[in-house]
Formats: sequence, structure tokens, C-alpha cells
Amino acid sequence: MKIAILGGSFNPPHLGHLILAEEVLASGLYDRILLIPTFIPPHKRAENDPGAAMRLSMLEAAVEDWPDITIDSCEIDRKGVSYTIDTLSEIARRYPLEGKIGLVMGDDLAPDFLKVWKEPERILQSADILVAHRTRAEELQLNYPHRYLDNLLIPISSSLVRKRIAEGGAWRALVPAKVCKIIENHGLYQLR
Repeated sequence: MKIAILGGSFNPPHLGHLILAEEVLASGLYDRILLIPTFIPPHKRAENDPGAAMRLSMLEAAVEDWPDITIDSCEIDRKGVSYTIDTLSEIARRYPLEGKIGLVMGDDLAPDFLKVWKEPERILQSADILVAHRTRAEELQLNYPHRYLDNLLIPISSSLVRKRIAEGGAWRALVPAKVCKIIENHGLYQLR
């Protein structure tokens, strides 16, 4: 099976996540995409986090009707700070892989990959880097092997959704309907 992984805090999961996952599948390069919610993200501070269990519940609700998208909670199960190299090793052990794993990375993180990520050379041996347009339409010049996805640039982020909820702004159309219900039912992100 050809597998790509998309990790993140998913705090909360939004339509941009689902669109990107579908773009990876539509590329024809992968049979399945694994969404891997982090327990503690290594590259950014978790803001207004309702906890890993709630983020996992929202993510499950977001993709329950998507047969080619699987959620793997390995980073939540491991606890602590999550490092991509550990996740790649675990996924390679547990799934019947055909070829390298595809690792989806936003163009916001890609420039610092070699400097900031733990064991980037081992990651490059274990995975094909798929860079997604997240903040810019043009392709960055990166000095490591990678492939750019031909994805839509969707200006939605989890921080934008949280901010709009906290400020009483429009946000419901930015998340899947089932995620919206969970946020409303639990009063997440300072919902008014």
C-alpha cells in the first residue's frame, strides 16, 4: 500500500486539512493518507488546546465518511513531544508499505526542515517529502529532495478558526459540520 502521512495538532481540524488530504489522494501517488494528530507539537506551542483526546474526537468526526483517510493516534498514544522520525519508524513497522512513505509538509515549515527537525537525513531516507502550498502560491527553492503538491492554496488555519470563535466572528463554514457540533456542544475555544 502506498501511504502518505499528514501530521499536525488539528486544533481544530478544518476544511483546509480535508482539502489537502483529498489533493494528496487525487494526485494518484498514494492509496491512503494517514492523519496523525500530535500529542505535543515540537515546532510550535499549542494554543487554547482542549487536549489530545478532544482533538482526536474532532478529527475522527471530520473524516468518518472518508474511506481513504485513516487516523493513526500513535503520537498521542506515545505521549510526550512527537518527532517525525519516530512516527515514520512506527508507521513502517505497522503498515504494509509499497515504496517510501509520503510526508506532507507545509511550505511554512519546509524552509527550516534541515535546521529544525530531528534527524532530517534519516527522515529523507525514510520518506518522500511532499511540500504543500500553505502560505504562498510560488514554489520555494529547497536544498533537499522534495516534490511540490499541486494543491489549492486555502487560507484557513486552526489558529484563524480559534481566533474567530474567541472573537465571536464567522467560523462555522471553515470546519466540517460534525466538528462544528463538537465545538459548540463543548464550548471550545471560548465560544460565545
